[in-house]
Amino acid sequence: MDLALNNKNALVTGSHRGTGQIIAKTLLGEGARVLVHGMTEEQAKEAVATLGGGTPVWGDIVSAEGAGQLLEQCEAFDIPILINNFGAADAGNWQSQDEAAWLLAYQKNVLSAQRLIAAMLPAMSTMPWARIINLGTVGSTSPNARMPGYYAAKGAMANMTIGLAKEVAGSNIRVNLVSPGMIHTPEVEQNYMRMAAQRGWGDTWEEVEAHVAKDIPIRRISRREEVAALVAFLCSPMADAIHGQNIRIDGGQLGIVD
Repeated sequence: MDLALNNKNALVTGSHRGTGQIIAKTLLGEGARVLVHGMTEEQAKEAVATLGGGTPVWGDIVSAEGAGQLLEQCEAFDIPILINNFGAADAGNWQSQDEAAWLLAYQKNVLSAQRLIAAMLPAMSTMPWARIINLGTVGSTSPNARMPGYYAAKGAMANMTIGLAKEVAGSNIRVNLVSPGMIHTPEVEQNYMRMAAQRGWGDTWEEVEAHVAKDIPIRRISRREEVAALVAFLCSPMADAIHGQNIRIDGGQLGIVD
């Protein structure tokens, strides 16, 4: 399927690693021109070398100063696609996370996106079409007890996304939230393999994943490539009728009611 993204400029925050880098790779494969973002210049340039394409841009978007640094580099491009992938969770619970930790979670997971949206929205409104896609988590509506600041911030991002979609209603801009469940990453696999050794779940990932995903209807956890494919489709002009949605990609864990 041709997603009609050839030569379209896309900024993917936090694309120097992880799911963001897979999103960047997927968009590059669709012919898009991807601005590959790292928090530092070194991260961005290393990611571009790994991807074999893209334009490195950088700035620590946890702060207004870092966001400004990134936006200054983006001024040379017309960018109809903004993917706010960057976000971060810090370990902790209600007893260990103080007010500073909650404020930092908000900076990382809400204002890092809000700053870029506010700055880029005026130019986007003049383009034939534009896309803003935020990356959330199913935990924004079904949080765990741990990392309360992170889940509260992601809940705010979900609320912000829907409010923004209403703000731009009737325009050329489409706004959506993609909310993954657990994603298979090297770190996730390593953590569960260590747990499996203690619990006797098996020696291979295939054996261990069956235990990890026992409560997920598809009996496995989502892949980064699947999240990236969904994001890429939402970027496409073919997704023009999808707006103001919180789309879960969690293997049906929260979507099936017995």
